[in-house]
Amino acid sequence: MQSQTLYLENEAALLALSKRLAQAVSAQEKKLCNSALTVYLLGELGAGKTTFSRGFIQALGHQGHVKSPTYTLVESYDLAPWQINHFDLYRLADPEELEFMGIRDYLGPHKIILAEWPQRGEGYLPQPDIIITIDYAGTARSITLNARTERGRVLLDTM
Repeated sequence: MQSQTLYLENEAALLALSKRLAQAVSAQEKKLCNSALTVYLLGELGAGKTTFSRGFIQALGHQGHVKSPTYTLVESYDLAPWQINHFDLYRLADPEELEFMGIRDYLGPHKIILAEWPQRGEGYLPQPDIIITIDYAGTARSITLNARTERGRVLLDTM
């Protein structure tokens, strides 16, 4: 599957979807660990990008609170065999700031990048394996999952 759009009635449905993606990542672990897995999260303020990230991170084993990286730009979680790096680039003034904060340290084998507002880091973030777009649909959400690489297609097919 290359792309699919779903209608999610509430936050519980959004969290369930993020859990399904995390389970697909776990199922494909041996094939995915050789380089960073990159997921872009697009959507307006409050659409659910951080909620999706929280569900994904907790589904991979994080027991504590998942903080929004709005002010820190990145929060990292060591969840063997992964290091998940959750970026929120909304407050990034210039993409080059990612170079100054050591973006290359967040890339590589056994790393997962969840990037909110990735367009603000253009040229410094790796190309996405999956783009997730969350839109308002009244009080619910419309979410489109779009695989951009073969790895992304395998994950969406595994969900």
